[in-house]
Amino acid sequence: MRRLVTLGLTAALAAGRLAAQDHPGEAAFRATYKELVETNTTLSAGSCTLAAERMAARLTAAGYQPSDLHPFAIPDKPKEGGLVAILPGRDPKAKAILLLAHIDVVEAKASDWTRDPFRLVEENGYFYARGASDDKAMAAIYVDTLARLRAEPRPRRTVKLALTCGEETTGVFNGADHLATHERSLIDAAFALNEGGGGRLGPDGKPLLLAVQVSEKTSENYTLEVRNPGGHSSLPRPDNAIYQLAAALTKVAAYRFPVKVDATTRAFWTRTAKLVPPQVGAAMTAIAADPNDAAAEAVLAREPLFNSTLRTTCVATLLDAGHAENALPQHAQANVNCRIFPGDTIEGTQGRLVAAIADPAVTVTAKPRRGPVSSPAPLDPAVLGPAERLAAEMYPGVPLVPTMSTGASDSIYLAAAGIPSYGVPGIFYEADGGGIHGLNERIRVKSVLDGRDYLYRLIRIYADAR
Repeated sequence: MRRLVTLGLTAALAAGRLAAQDHPGEAAFRATYKELVETNTTLSAGSCTLAAERMAARLTAAGYQPSDLHPFAIPDKPKEGGLVAILPGRDPKAKAILLLAHIDVVEAKASDWTRDPFRLVEENGYFYARGASDDKAMAAIYVDTLARLRAEPRPRRTVKLALTCGEETTGVFNGADHLATHERSLIDAAFALNEGGGGRLGPDGKPLLLAVQVSEKTSENYTLEVRNPGGHSSLPRPDNAIYQLAAALTKVAAYRFPVKVDATTRAFWTRTAKLVPPQVGAAMTAIAADPNDAAAEAVLAREPLFNSTLRTTCVATLLDAGHAENALPQHAQANVNCRIFPGDTIEGTQGRLVAAIADPAVTVTAKPRRGPVSSPAPLDPAVLGPAERLAAEMYPGVPLVPTMSTGASDSIYLAAAGIPSYGVPGIFYEADGGGIHGLNERIRVKSVLDGRDYLYRLIRIYADAR
């Protein structure tokens, strides 16, 4: 579930230039990518287990032994399995690095698409298919990278790959959660590289920035509910459940959570300030210095992404009320989805909603969580430094910016298990999202091939580091 950062910048940016590169082993990578994309891994009709088996077969062909490959599944979810592959390093005392990618995809209705969503199509400089971007481009690059590393002198550190299922659907078997909870030693690592970062392209296709996701918000749903005896619709009464719920939702819409700034968002505001129009840049600099600067907040809150980066946000997403056309409603409820800023709590957010609504007739109940509360990774120079230096070499003039994702990823499970997880840069994504989770998902061929080169080189640097 990749949440792209769309800056909506209007000023001309220092876009830089992608260095011309050869792509050694491109044919083998394309075959891996095609096979993975064309293996249906939707929850309704697909099989992550089959996809994992096919990737294991490719690694076996590259020289990996059965002892290096660890397929996993649980009996009651036989099609939702995954794979851990391990390339042992030279130094058994050096902590491993972990590559995490989910191989499940969002549902795709073929009749709505222009092309078959489960056939990889290359057209006009783009790859089209469900999962061509989210997240099978990265997963295929990781499989390809392990195959390439197997043919080279062994790196100092062990490199591990986890291909997992269940990221795209709440409440199902989640492979990352399973590994972190039940196979912690198998995936133990100094840090992990996951989705959530990447590069951002402008509307003209030029690169704007590279992002390293260091933290993410916690996604939590709350049920707002009103009940009363109801009655005949010919006899209206003031305590109408629908009206009371509507009034509560109006208050939620008007409420603004306090502005928060932490190490990650301060770095984001500071670095992004140089890329935007002067008024916006000045507001970013001001908010980084003083979260209570009301004038700066007013400027930044106009843009949805910036507003979400400022604070916890809550928004109504579902409504259900009434039982008959000619009866007063006995019950009305709504779902409010909150994206909670790191450091804020589930309970504290619930309390603020209750206080904002200020109506005892409206109950606010937290739903079961998708996973643990998110925990930011450290701004570690050993992780960010190599990424930034390689970016400067391959994408000169394109800044690298630490970010807090306003979406959600499987990094929360690794963080809860004590493995810091970073949304890795390298692959550039479209300004409009490229149809991720929607129709005709696409990603530029150049973005995939250049991203493959960047990630291979970055992983090699990390794997050889002391």
